[in-house]
Amino acid sequence: MLDIQPTALLGVLILTPARHGDPRGFFSESWNRQRMEAAGIDIDFVQDNHSLSAKAGTVRGLHFQSPPHAQAKLVRCGRGALHDVAVDIRKGSPTYGQWIGEELSFENGRQLLIPTGFLHGFVTREPDTEIIYKCSDYYAPECDGAVHWDSCGIDWGMGDTEAILSEKDMKAPLLSDFDSPFIWKNMP
Repeated sequence: MLDIQPTALLGVLILTPARHGDPRGFFSESWNRQRMEAAGIDIDFVQDNHSLSAKAGTVRGLHFQSPPHAQAKLVRCGRGALHDVAVDIRKGSPTYGQWIGEELSFENGRQLLIPTGFLHGFVTREPDTEIIYKCSDYYAPECDGAVHWDSCGIDWGMGDTEAILSEKDMKAPLLSDFDSPFIWKNMP
């Protein structure tokens, strides 16, 4: 069984697959096209990515890939814990600039489904945190983009911890200076 919860941002969903356990551990079906289509989720994933962040407080994002190679993502935590974030950047959307965050961990097994037209980023809560995610299009460096992680009013829950960032993420433009390539299409 799969638990699907909507969020305050239309299209962004929290998916929690069932875990079937015994004394050896557990088994979980993290993606099943037929079950997702039956639930109204019709995304053709073509690429899986896996990253490791060695230290707690590592921030990756806020990233997007622009059309014609925009990517929807299904994100989960393979080890450790992270705070995963999606920000609506669809021009004309009633929720433009708004964000949601969800704690994803190995323990809770939650996944975040992020459609195209959203920024994606996360901060690690534990050392050696692994993030695993599916993408609906292949990586295209000419379409790769970012917005500054600290320009969207996100509560990262970091307290006094200093963010560990890549050079790309440090130099990303502010949301207020960003010209989004995504346009809101009124969805049913």
